[in-house]
Amino acid sequence: MITVRRPAGRWRLPRMYTLRARLTAGLVVLLAVSCAAVGVAAVIELDGFLTGRLDQQLTEVGTQFPASLEHPSALTDHDADDRERGDTRRQAPGTFGARLVDGTVTNAAVVPADKDDTTTDLKVALSARDRRELAAIPVGGRAHTIHLSSLGKYRVLAAKGRDGDVMITGLPLESVEAAVHRLEAVAAIVFGAALLITGFAGALWVRWSLRPLSRVAATATRVSELPLASGEVTLPSRAPESDPRSEVGQVAGAFNRMLGHVEDALTHRHASEERLRSFAADASHELRTPVATIRGHAELALLHPDPVPPKVTRALERIASESTRMGVMVDEMLLLARLDAGRPLEHHPVDLTHLVLDAITDARAAGPDHRWTLQLPEEPVTVTGDAHRLQQVLANLLANARLHTPPGTKVTVTVETGDGVTYLVVHDDGPGVPPEIQPGVFERFTRADRRRADGGGGGAGLGLSIVAAVTEAHGGSVSLESHPGSTTFTVQLPSA
Repeated sequence: MITVRRPAGRWRLPRMYTLRARLTAGLVVLLAVSCAAVGVAAVIELDGFLTGRLDQQLTEVGTQFPASLEHPSALTDHDADDRERGDTRRQAPGTFGARLVDGTVTNAAVVPADKDDTTTDLKVALSARDRRELAAIPVGGRAHTIHLSSLGKYRVLAAKGRDGDVMITGLPLESVEAAVHRLEAVAAIVFGAALLITGFAGALWVRWSLRPLSRVAATATRVSELPLASGEVTLPSRAPESDPRSEVGQVAGAFNRMLGHVEDALTHRHASEERLRSFAADASHELRTPVATIRGHAELALLHPDPVPPKVTRALERIASESTRMGVMVDEMLLLARLDAGRPLEHHPVDLTHLVLDAITDARAAGPDHRWTLQLPEEPVTVTGDAHRLQQVLANLLANARLHTPPGTKVTVTVETGDGVTYLVVHDDGPGVPPEIQPGVFERFTRADRRRADGGGGGAGLGLSIVAAVTEAHGGSVSLESHPGSTTFTVQLPSA
């Protein structure tokens, strides 16, 4: 079974990732702070101004109304009704008056809205808290704000009476609070509308201003989707440049210059790779004949009927063996050069099950000290491709398992199909591929045992690179998963 592992992700809080969103949000926040500061300053200033005007009225009114509560006999006979109710003449409706003797409230009244209505009782019922607040007002000082339980907020001023008592005059703060609340409501509506309009207009302005940067990002996205690692690459058109004096224009200019350098580097790299491929192909092709000639002469010399010294025989055998190995290496290099050049492979239906059976038979003959097992489906598995090259893929994988694992290692070959993909899995329970080798295991001339390679034995490190190249030429892929006690090569090929 093929298991696909996904990297574990982290849960993160949502953020405003785009520069446009952050600039717009910052503009709106700054405007909101400015509007809030202006609104608070205006409300405080209006409240202070109206309260000051109220204090001025208190000073002008004086203690006439609370004094009339103290000395009703001073009123004329014409004002007999006022003698009982206090003198409300020239007093604004809602004016409050109170008389205190030795810190105790003796009289408290308020001017009604209709001063001509003589039936209205002017007396005010005060709670114990109201009396304490009135008694605590300093005499001859500045005006103070108090809250009367039955009347609401008042601005009051205390002064000495003629008999050593205290006269308190107060004016309601209702008009002041109404004006302040009205200003708060108007400011909230106006500033709210200004924030909405500015946010919308600011978003459009920021978006228009950042259009060149968006074009740069779009160009960078197209470049990132190009296969820069292989083949000849043609970069897309450059990002449109704006005013070079602006930051966006400078970014666009620097990005276009970078694209030019990248394109030049890719062109030089592609030309160098083409020259290297051409050299490898030509060298491999030219070496085949002299290598075959050397091997032929060595074998011919071994067949000579005359007596040959043992040392000479041994030398000829080594020449024949190494020339054979060199011939295999030349053939592998020539195959890789052809695959790099994009030479088309054969595309015929191939019975992969039959190839696996043949490959296992050859592997058992070459490595009888290993345990070879098969896991095949009941029905034959068919793929489209080059039978000879696919046979080479199987032979290289099994030879790799045989050469790099100790005797007694169990090697299992599995063939599976599913979702239009055929999986060829070669697994062994050997020591595993060293971690430092795994990242480049499919690269050319990669060898797990450097000592054996330096000593002249073993292959050239081209077996797994041929596996990867042939698999990719068939539209598939190959992967490795290895740790001590388990090594798995998985080849994926499109099903027929």
